[in-house]
Amino acid sequence: MSRIFYLIGKSSTGKDSVLSSLLKDPALSLTEIVQYTTRPIRDGEMEGREYHFITPAQSEELERAGKVVEERVYQSVHGPWKYMFVDDGQMADEARDYIAVGTIESFVKVREYYGAECVIPLYIYVETGERLQRALNRERTHDNPKYAEMCRRFIADEQDFSDEKLKEAGLMRADGSLVNGFENADYEAALKKIREFIIRAGRQGE
Repeated sequence: MSRIFYLIGKSSTGKDSVLSSLLKDPALSLTEIVQYTTRPIRDGEMEGREYHFITPAQSEELERAGKVVEERVYQSVHGPWKYMFVDDGQMADEARDYIAVGTIESFVKVREYYGAECVIPLYIYVETGERLQRALNRERTHDNPKYAEMCRRFIADEQDFSDEKLKEAGLMRADGSLVNGFENADYEAALKKIREFIIRAGRQGE
């Protein structure tokens, strides 16, 4: 049975870098589930790599076809943007394991859809001040930095990833410890722990 390793974390915690490294690891043989969004493509992004970039009309077609597993709508400074996890046949090979990136809300809905035994969370976190600095450094590399949007995401994350929501999703225990939590203060050390966890989880599922 295929498993989906679900990377969860606030913005600028290094999820994309972790994802890239895990996908390149031949010992893991993970396949990415590419999600959908109606937001404009950003500098350095590519269709089908970070997301499938679609129009609002195309998103409505997917909804009518019953292919949308979960959907989130964010009111950005540029208008409403949709992010969608779509059952579009990307998981056709049941002999493989998969990996995806998303929010707590999307994780819960994907888990409900595929089953808790198939969807395994990997929660990535970084100290708040360090995370803000990383976000600022990354935005400065863009040709047209969108600082207002960066701040909106940062503030929204504080609400979207509150302790209460983590507990509701089963990602935080009563004592405050995280379930499958990995601190990304030292990237190589964090990546090693995540890799070892995935290997162990794969063996348990055999």
